[in-house]
Amino acid sequence: MPVTPGHTTGSSITRALRVVEAVAAAGDGVTAKAIARRLGAPLPTVYRALGTLVEEGYLVRLHDVRGYGLGYRVAELHRGLTEQVRPPAPVRAVLHEVHATTGAAAYLAVFRDVDVVVAHIDDCTDHPRPAPMRVGEPTEPHAIAAGKVMLADMRPGRLAELIGRRGMPRLAPQTVGDRRALDRELMRIRSDGAAVEVEEYQPGVAGVAAPVCGPGGEVTAALGVSVTRADFTDRRWELERVVRHAAARVAAVAPRPE
Repeated sequence: MPVTPGHTTGSSITRALRVVEAVAAAGDGVTAKAIARRLGAPLPTVYRALGTLVEEGYLVRLHDVRGYGLGYRVAELHRGLTEQVRPPAPVRAVLHEVHATTGAAAYLAVFRDVDVVVAHIDDCTDHPRPAPMRVGEPTEPHAIAAGKVMLADMRPGRLAELIGRRGMPRLAPQTVGDRRALDRELMRIRSDGAAVEVEEYQPGVAGVAAPVCGPGGEVTAALGVSVTRADFTDRRWELERVVRHAAARVAAVAPRPE
């Protein structure tokens, strides 16, 4: 996350968060003076925040490079987040089977409030995930097949909230950047029951996704695969068939809400 100079006003908690962000952006070895310049904050204020953050484990003092780096508590927090969105073993098994049989990176996206978050990815060196895709992090739903599947099932107010907050950044040559064009695409997805992306999320990458539906027919997740554009051109219908079948299997094995 970029750090904007001058955004250090407010509570001591806010200032501490800005310091953590500055260290993350700068990398290991950043000095207190460099952090203060980056944030436009007084050096004594930065030193106080650094002392607390080191004591609590969110930063570490790296004596060999005479600066600061992210602490291991940050990694613990990220592991906790990924564990919270991680699907159960039977669902992961379906994704692994899709990856193994299609030679495509397979992934599951879920709702976390109004965000579309990547919950699990099954890939390998020969069949890698798209570079921007990370487990436990929100994706750009207007640009990726699974995200579009989930947007298509959203109520208009919720959809407007998500798009208003995240925007529609252009990520690749064919990213849909116009709300009207997106609405037309979502209408088609509702009719077809699947979504495709071709160089919308990452140049040279394409994919297809299908909805995972709950007992009432609502979309609770989406299962997708990602391949090169050339591979997608050759195998689009085969991949879509596998994805639709796998999404139905995930719906059958996923735990039901109580």
